[in-house]
Amino acid sequence: MGLFGKDPKVTPKEQVREWTSKLRKQQMLIDRQIRAIQREEEKVKMELKKAAKQGNRDVCLVFAKEIVNSRKGVSRLHTTKAHLNSIMMNMNQQLSALRISNSLEKSTDVMRSMQSLIKVGEVAQVMQEMSREMMRAGIIDEMLEETLEDTLGGEDMEEEANEEVDKVLFEITNGQLGKGPAVPSDSLPTIPEKESKKTPAVAEDEDISEMQQRLEALRS
Repeated sequence: MGLFGKDPKVTPKEQVREWTSKLRKQQMLIDRQIRAIQREEEKVKMELKKAAKQGNRDVCLVFAKEIVNSRKGVSRLHTTKAHLNSIMMNMNQQLSALRISNSLEKSTDVMRSMQSLIKVGEVAQVMQEMSREMMRAGIIDEMLEETLEDTLGGEDMEEEANEEVDKVLFEITNGQLGKGPAVPSDSLPTIPEKESKKTPAVAEDEDISEMQQRLEALRS
């Protein structure tokens, strides 16, 4: 059996090109999914606006939650694309190195990206197959099963979700429903009453006195 599996005729260069081709195909499929989600989001936005005009807040909340979920889904797919792109860039570097060493090198970047993608539903099957091939090629070590635990408690997550829904309602209905993002305060910090009564001269004298005390302490 050859380095890359049953077919001993497959060279490292051919295998890298095959992986790169598969990764590009996955990126194209993800782009298609993103566009489909965004089209559906536009339809939901229109329905939300209609419900807002009719004063049906409960229906608006349902549509707003759908929009929040669709945006989270798009964000997750963009992250997946970034990981795929990272692997492709590393594969191109491997191709360049092949011209010199004619062998593939282990890559922690590929390992990290593969670990992130192995459980992503849209690409999981392809990534699992590719990870086995990369292990045989010596690019990555054996993939570890990681359990992901939520760092936020249930109440915190629910509160965060409600805030996102409020922002979406505010955005789609032009402020008629929901709450907008918090406006940062530009006000200057308040000066304590005792300090505010000090004249600049008094404050300067106190600073000089404090510095003299420090110098005396250093000399002793």
